[in-house]
Amino acid sequence: MTSNVLETDAEITELLAHTKRIAVLGIKTEAQADQAAYYVPKYLVDAGFDVVPVPVYYPEATAILGRPVVRQVADITPGVDMVNVFRRSKDLAAHLDDLLKARPKSVWLQQGIKDAAFAAKLAEAGVKVVQDRCLMVEHRSRR
Repeated sequence: MTSNVLETDAEITELLAHTKRIAVLGIKTEAQADQAAYYVPKYLVDAGFDVVPVPVYYPEATAILGRPVVRQVADITPGVDMVNVFRRSKDLAAHLDDLLKARPKSVWLQQGIKDAAFAAKLAEAGVKVVQDRCLMVEHRSRR
């Protein structure tokens, strides 16, 4: 269902208008504040989104951005509107089952991250997908 793979500005504007709670898969900690996987989620918090940190590494981290860490997207209750993904394209497949189980309304793959097969599986399951775009840049351009 390619209609769930969003590419136009109008589709992205509509998606962002209905997004309030965002899980950030692959978020970095405050120690990596100069990296996009930290400063983009911080921007989202500052912009008023409810951000749920889901780090892949950093087993010692119990909170990031002052919010409790969750280790699997499917364990977030209540669920999330969007999962913002900071993982290499080659690492996405390992997260597919977790994302399908979580059933977010959308999955946003950050700039430089793209996998047509991964996106197609999510889209077929009814999840809207954005690939290869920076969520911070897209949100900022619509404020």
